[in-house]
Amino acid sequence: MRSAAPVACVILALACSAAAQEPLTHPPSSRAFLSRYDFIVLLAGLDHDDNRFSWDAHATADLDVVDYVVGRVSALADYEALLGNERQPFDPNQGRYTLEASSSFRAGPTEFAAVIHHESRHLGDRENKRGIGMNVVGGRVLRRIPVGAGAVDLRADVGRVTKRSYVDYTWRAQIDLVGRRPLTARLGLLGRAFGETYGVDPKIAGRASQYGGRLEGGVRISGHAAALELFAGYERVVDADPLDRQPRRWAFGGFRVVN
Repeated sequence: MRSAAPVACVILALACSAAAQEPLTHPPSSRAFLSRYDFIVLLAGLDHDDNRFSWDAHATADLDVVDYVVGRVSALADYEALLGNERQPFDPNQGRYTLEASSSFRAGPTEFAAVIHHESRHLGDRENKRGIGMNVVGGRVLRRIPVGAGAVDLRADVGRVTKRSYVDYTWRAQIDLVGRRPLTARLGLLGRAFGETYGVDPKIAGRASQYGGRLEGGVRISGHAAALELFAGYERVVDADPLDRQPRRWAFGGFRVVN
C-alpha cells in the first residue's frame, strides 16, 4: 500500500468500530448522570490511485448523558476529514460532520433504541455552492454475544431519511459486528465486519440502491488511561466523493486511540 506504507509497517492483524455506540458490559444499577464517555482519534492510510483519497481521519466524542437503568440517553459527535495530495502532501479536501442522539430501553441482554441522526458533508479549501446532507430517524438494536473467551458486539440500524440536501437517499440500513478476544491483561485481538445499504430515489440520479461494507482486523493494546488499536482492512465506500455519486474501494491501515 503506497499511501499507507508508513502506517502499515506496524499493522498486525484484527480491529473494531471507530465511532459506533456499543452494548454496555455492566449497565449502572442505579440512575446515573454522564455515566459513560468515550473519545476516539483515528488515522488511516488509504491505498487508492486517485489522489483525492490518501488519508482518513476521525475525531469522535460518544457519551451517555443519563442512564436510567432500564435504558439510556446518548449523544455522539463525529468529525471525519478525508485527505488527498492534490495541492499539498496532506490536503483536506472534504469533511463530514455527524451528530446523533438516541434513547433506549433494555430487554434482558438486548437493547433497543430510537435514533435521530444528522450528517452533512463539506468540501475543504474548495468552492462549495450547495448543501450536502441528510437527517435520518430510525431504530437500533444492540447486543453483546459471548463467544468462548471473547465476545461479539452486534449493532443493527434501520432508518428513514426525513430530510435531504443533494443526496438521493430515501432510507438506510446498517449492520456492524465487532469481535474481541483477550490474549493477556493488556493485549487482545479485534475483528470487524460492517455492511450498509441505501435505498434511493431513482428520479434524482437514475441509479439503484447503493451498498457498502468494511472488513478490518488488528490488535488492541490497553494502557492505564486509554487503548491503542492497530488495524488493517478493505472497504467499499458509498459516494466517497460528496458530488460524483460513485463508490470507491480501497485497502487501508492505521491506528485508533480510544480512552
